[in-house]
Amino acid sequence: MSALVEGFRGFARYLGGVMGADAYQKYLEHHYASGHLNQPMTEREFWRDRTDRQDSNPQGRCC
Repeated sequence: MSALVEGFRGFARYLGGVMGADAYQKYLEHHYASGHLNQPMTEREFWRDRTDRQDSNPQGRCC
């Protein structure tokens, strides 16, 4: 049973990555690794900025 649960969790992480659900976490990791001196955006600010950038510069997407 444990292997099944771990398999499902792995699939959920993969699917979340494909859908972009982990984008904020990746942003934070990049922000700190790059040595920025300013504070990172809050999660709310990040998603608003991302949405605004996608709306102002649309790229090919399936949906």
